[in-house]
Amino acid sequence: MKIMNRTIIVMLGLSLIACTSKGKKTKKTPEKAPTMVRVWDTKGFKVPESVMYDPKSQLLFVSNIGGNPTQKNKNGFIATVNLMGVTQNPFWLTGLNAPKGMGILGETLYVTDIDRVIAINIPKAAIEKTWTVEGAKFLNDIAIGGDGSVFITDMMAKKIHIIKGGQLDTFLVLQYDRPNGLFTTGSTLWVGTALGLVKIDTRSKTITLEIDHKGGIDGLKALGDGGFLVSDWKGKVEIIKKGKAPVVLSDTSHEKINAADFEFIPQKNLIIVPTFFDNRIVAYQLR
Repeated sequence: MKIMNRTIIVMLGLSLIACTSKGKKTKKTPEKAPTMVRVWDTKGFKVPESVMYDPKSQLLFVSNIGGNPTQKNKNGFIATVNLMGVTQNPFWLTGLNAPKGMGILGETLYVTDIDRVIAINIPKAAIEKTWTVEGAKFLNDIAIGGDGSVFITDMMAKKIHIIKGGQLDTFLVLQYDRPNGLFTTGSTLWVGTALGLVKIDTRSKTITLEIDHKGGIDGLKALGDGGFLVSDWKGKVEIIKKGKAPVVLSDTSHEKINAADFEFIPQKNLIIVPTFFDNRIVAYQLR
């Protein structure tokens, strides 16, 4: 009788354990938020506005305004830096006014310079062609389309211009204020504005506000998972995604250190941020 009672008790205990286990929900490991870890920083620039990576030479081009962002003073220049943060040529190309956004197509580096777009032969470090944009107020960023089209924002005029077949034309006028950062994926042109990220079908010219994001978008790069890396110039670098809250990776605005038109090298998970008035470029590992 005692043996039977013990057996019954053990069976009841096992049954209770099984029921409890079934009732428990397996805890999911929370998704780790990405972080930016500083790798290096390089000083000695003069109002660096944009960084562009050239895979062929494995160098970073850094546009330096050299003074006032709207002043035609020929103090602007472009420097080259390697991926370890060592300046290779501090004055790779000089005599510009206030160079800002850049884009590379083949061996040509395109640069905005207040009211003109300049095409530079990279191997020769020489200007090949210049387009003056009539009525331009503040040409800013550049992105290269898959068909070789060169898109350019005019932040103050709310226009996007295009260079195709060597000819410059106005592509479209936006209803959104302060169009700045540009990025292309296939036939889609992404534009950072004061209200957020705008999606443009370059064939139909259909315009959609894809991601609400206030504060302006200077640097803009796609992450490939529906998310985008953006900077707001004041000092914040974030990941934005449709329907989700922004993830702040870095914020130096309280230190009055800007975050202008950065470069992102996906193969190395490397983000290189020009700090504008702080006169440095800073590299971070995205982890």
